[in-house]
Parts: sequence; C-alpha cells; structure tokens
Amino acid sequence: MRRDAVAGGADRAGCGKRTGSSRDSRKGRGYRACGATDMRKGIDGLTALVQTALRQTPASGSVFVFRGRRGNRIKLLFWDGQGFCLYYKVLETGRFPWPSVADGTARLTAAQLAMLWEGIDWRRPSWTAAPRRSA
Repeated sequence: MRRDAVAGGADRAGCGKRTGSSRDSRKGRGYRACGATDMRKGIDGLTALVQTALRQTPASGSVFVFRGRRGNRIKLLFWDGQGFCLYYKVLETGRFPWPSVADGTARLTAAQLAMLWEGIDWRRPSWTAAPRRSA
C-alpha cells in the first residue's frame, strides 16, 4: 500500500472508488485501535468484532486497526462506500507501537495511523540525524 493511502485515507489505496456521499467529507473520520486480536479473523470476523466488542458501525467510514498478540502484525479495516477493504502488514523485525487502550479502543490521528503503518513509534519520535540549518 502506498504511504499516502494510509495518511490521506484508505479510499485512495485502490480498494474501490468512493461514491459521492456525506462520507466523502474528511471531517469526523476516526481511526480506532483495538486490543490484541486473533489475526486469523477475516473481514466477516473483524466486522463482527467491531459491532459486538466496540459497539461501532463497521461501515461508518472509520478505519479500524487491529494488532496481533505478538505485536508484529496489524490489519486495517475500512469501508470505502462499496465494500470493505482489509489491509494486512507483517513486520520482519520489531513490533508495531501500540497506544494504551482504554475501554477496548483508542483514537488515533491520521498522522499516528500513518506512523503506525510504517512501524514508527509516534510516542517517542527522534531524529535519525539532526536537521541542518541553512544560513
């Protein structure tokens, strides 16, 4: 998946084209991180989890994020207006940073979601090299 697809919204990632509706507005789009999830679940299992455990509507336009117990796998579930898109990423080394989850869910900003997808810990960002000042 392209980096801008996560940062700008999953509708540009090639998983269907969104139709002209009130969901096209970027206002109100939420990104929700859920607790440790069985990564064997597919779209049907994850939408059921969103409905029962989170008491949310899977087709709300929100991006739901699920992480496996080991922390090296995440899934993003998104409704694009025509159907569900499921993105899956496995890190070869390391773990995905994860927000502290209260009541089973945590809100993420678009920037946090983009950094999460890239495996960057947004809680402790650091420069790999100090930026140069131009005179």
